[in-house]
Amino acid sequence: MSQQRTIQREAELSGRGLFTGFPVTMRFKPAPPGNGIVFVRTDQGEPVRIAARLENLSKRARRTALRNGTAAIETIEHCLAVTRGLEIDNLIIELDNAEVPAADGSALPFVEVLQRAGTVEQDAERELLTVTEPVRVSEGDAELVAWPGEPGRLEIVYELDYGVDSPIPHQIRRFTLDSERFVHDIAPSRTFVLEQEARQLQAAGLGTHLTYADILVIGRDGPIENRYRYEDECVRHKILDLVGDLMLAGCFVCGKIYARKSGHHLNHELIRRLCEIRDRADLQQRLSRAGELDIRHVQRILPHRYPMLLVDRVLAIEGDRRALGIKNVTINEPFFTGHYPRQPIMPGVLIIEALAQLSGILLSQKLEHTGKVAVLLSLDKVKFRRPVVPGDQLVMEAQVVRAKARTGQTWCRATVGGEAAAEAMIRFMLVDAEPA
Repeated sequence: MSQQRTIQREAELSGRGLFTGFPVTMRFKPAPPGNGIVFVRTDQGEPVRIAARLENLSKRARRTALRNGTAAIETIEHCLAVTRGLEIDNLIIELDNAEVPAADGSALPFVEVLQRAGTVEQDAERELLTVTEPVRVSEGDAELVAWPGEPGRLEIVYELDYGVDSPIPHQIRRFTLDSERFVHDIAPSRTFVLEQEARQLQAAGLGTHLTYADILVIGRDGPIENRYRYEDECVRHKILDLVGDLMLAGCFVCGKIYARKSGHHLNHELIRRLCEIRDRADLQQRLSRAGELDIRHVQRILPHRYPMLLVDRVLAIEGDRRALGIKNVTINEPFFTGHYPRQPIMPGVLIIEALAQLSGILLSQKLEHTGKVAVLLSLDKVKFRRPVVPGDQLVMEAQVVRAKARTGQTWCRATVGGEAAAEAMIRFMLVDAEPA
């Protein structure tokens, strides 16, 4: 297992965002082991940290963006690809605006800045997400397939095919990731767009500051007022985007991937599936070695009682960081009488309530001597993936994002049979407990 790495010294890169045109300065800073890649919006009233992880993904067209509350960071994929290409596990990236600099449309400027900063090994083993079973995601005639490969390596085969009428010819490229090949073969490839698409984007108010020298615009006869850096520059850039998007797993992905006509949306779906498989395996490992809290212990911690006690058992508590619990869903639940009589479905709001109760148990591990109780304050990024019906067992997970003197925040998810059912970011206000 390789050691984690960060940069040796701080570095800066300035420019304008590709889509917004906003001027922005990025400052790269060393980060401790286990930090991962974390962006920080320093232009807010209070700096907002946004980890480069799937749960912070914000839906966008033609790019990858992150969000925490109202603060977003746009077009992060090229920067993330470089952290993977240069094998940088831990990094703090400060920005004073909402979009990463576009530079020349490639990842090469990020490479040059981070190479000047240098890298250093850290006293912690590198975390990997290793593909352990075949996974396929598709959308129309676009697809991504991942399967196990050589340990510790990422191999990509990308097939680019826009059809016989496209000015971009059919291209296919195989790439095995290592730092030297990434820097020379992939990083210099630039963002490209068809001439008609460029006009549509500018008509929508995006990229209005760009010229043909700033971005690779491809007309019927090839690049307009520009030229390719490689004959197959387009497929190389697609590989660059995929490498960057894979970093939303929160660590380095290893395995073999075949991609055909995929874009950011499909890349994100593949990462989601890979993370679900990893999390399911991690859950089984934790359950095999962790202690439990039965319903009597749960009732000692939570003030809830029938019919609102929605945690049947805590399977594991890892310090004050993470908790795993279950809710057994039966036809005897009182809410099934009216929700719905002929199609019983557990209300989504009660799934979130169950996750909030598990979060309360988790936060109590940190707050048990402070006389505080966690009261629900707000919800964010709530998503329901599948219905929960009688006979299901909700396996719930809560992870502490932060716990301060007066507020707490947890990231939660619920699964049924390993399939995602719901997820949410939950914030709490910590209030004084009423005396017994």
